[in-house]
Amino acid sequence: MDPTIELRGLDVHLGGRKILHGLDGALHSRAIGLLGPNGAGKSTLIQTLLGFHRPSAGSARVLGLDIRRDAGRLRSLVGYMPENEAFIARMTGIRFVRYMAELSGLPPDLALERAHQAFIYVGLGEARYRLLGTYSLGMKQLAKLAQAIAHGPRLLILDEPTNALDPPARKRLIALIREIREAPDTHLLISSHLLHDVEETCDEVLILREGRIAALCNLDEERRSNRRFLEMEAIGAEPSFCAALQALGCECAASAEARFKVVLPQGVEIRDVYRVADERGVRIRRLNHRRDSLEDIFLNAMRQEGVSSGRL
Repeated sequence: MDPTIELRGLDVHLGGRKILHGLDGALHSRAIGLLGPNGAGKSTLIQTLLGFHRPSAGSARVLGLDIRRDAGRLRSLVGYMPENEAFIARMTGIRFVRYMAELSGLPPDLALERAHQAFIYVGLGEARYRLLGTYSLGMKQLAKLAQAIAHGPRLLILDEPTNALDPPARKRLIALIREIREAPDTHLLISSHLLHDVEETCDEVLILREGRIAALCNLDEERRSNRRFLEMEAIGAEPSFCAALQALGCECAASAEARFKVVLPQGVEIRDVYRVADERGVRIRRLNHRRDSLEDIFLNAMRQEGVSSGRL
């Protein structure tokens, strides 16, 4: 099966400046998160995949199609929800979505039918005949989603889909994205600065830093193999306490004020730490337990001195 997105030495220059530097990698998951700080090249990569920018070197394939040679066909297979507003304020919602569906290749009658279906699906059925300029921010985000899905794309690209939404609106949009993800033959590429949104909706992440790939990892694999951390504050702990934990296979580091950081290997549980403490007369006053999260993966990628196209 072809990767959802495949990058082969992709370089992009804009305004005489190199923005993307030799991106190499293949993403296979149904839902892919695109992360990186401002200026990392996320928008440039999306716009290149959409055919708005031509690669200056290398190539990329989306759904098995070359972004240069097959650009026309790709436009009918991809739905795009941009970060910024792209509305005509005095146009009704239904007319706008119908127009965008026609631009994606649907005949007028089918485009109108799909526009109605898309508005009802996102929960804006009663507002479809209102002018877009009267919509609230949350309604505008849903209208952008409606136009992106109306033509039934195989890949849906969402750029900052929950940006500036209040918590109820964000929750509603995330629920819709998760529902779309489960549809057969539908793939997602979600660019967001909100790590929690990506962690909730994506299976794989591509992290960019300064136009290069800082990390490319499968979140399911990371969740299965990630490490468990303990942060403890203990009374009466001697150096032998750390040594005893290390004998169990733990990584242990002591800091000032009787604080410890411990990494638990597979097969070692928190009760084993308490047992070792009891055997040595150590009292654990405070203990926090957590696993690696997408935030840890992201921060680790940002700390790297040399950025490459490899996995973490």
